[in-house]
Amino acid sequence: MFLTRLCEETNMLESLEKMLAKGVDNSLLRFGLGKGYLDAGDNAKAAEHLRHCVAFDPKYSAAWKLLGKAHLALADHAAARLAWEQGLEAARAHGDKQAEKEMTVFLKKLDRQAP
Repeated sequence: MFLTRLCEETNMLESLEKMLAKGVDNSLLRFGLGKGYLDAGDNAKAAEHLRHCVAFDPKYSAAWKLLGKAHLALADHAAARLAWEQGLEAARAHGDKQAEKEMTVFLKKLDRQAP
């Protein structure tokens, strides 16, 4: 089961990367790549694609949330905080209560980890 899922994720990432190489570039494609790489544990690539995603669409609260997670996985707490703070603004502007709640919790956890 795990191996099957890994192959599916790899195929999905390869397909999305091919689209990007052909010149297709938008927030949805970058979000898919960012989420895929985050799920695969490649946090640096995830952060790269998610940064592009929010550059295309600064109101994409789900992308900000995942960008913060990618930065946290890279042990870049300052960048994670910044992403979640910007994500909170985006979530509030769109009335995305679930994303707002999640990022508020992430920020509180980050505050507790601070020395």
